[in-house]
Amino acid sequence: MAQMTERMQELFNAVHTVILSTATPDGTPNAVPVGAKKIIDSETILISDQFFNKSLTNMQSNPQVAVTFWEGREGYQLKGTITIETSGQRFEETSQWIQEMSEKAGFPLKSKGAAIFKIKEIYGVSPGPGAGKQLA
Repeated sequence: MAQMTERMQELFNAVHTVILSTATPDGTPNAVPVGAKKIIDSETILISDQFFNKSLTNMQSNPQVAVTFWEGREGYQLKGTITIETSGQRFEETSQWIQEMSEKAGFPLKSKGAAIFKIKEIYGVSPGPGAGKQLA
């Protein structure tokens, strides 16, 4: 497992939206913006599923995903595997979190699942000679 540094975690928390990239088993890509995300620990991220369609189908048949985030000229791509939880304590906590988020936003949201992303590799996506370099 790869671990995000404190700086990577700060940036992940600071950006409102990350890009979740999935693929079908035969390699057809799909990328979607995600705002309901949080860090569980330095090697695990939780993403709530409110609107996943193709992404959910892809993750169920091919759990290899990437999450990319950036601000200005600093950015990172995390690669790893994902599992979907639709019951249990973590799902219940996610549902409550999304319900609270929904009330604050004044927009109806309901979590259909907690996507648990285990980070295996981290790459830099900042422009310059280090772009694409594996960091962890």
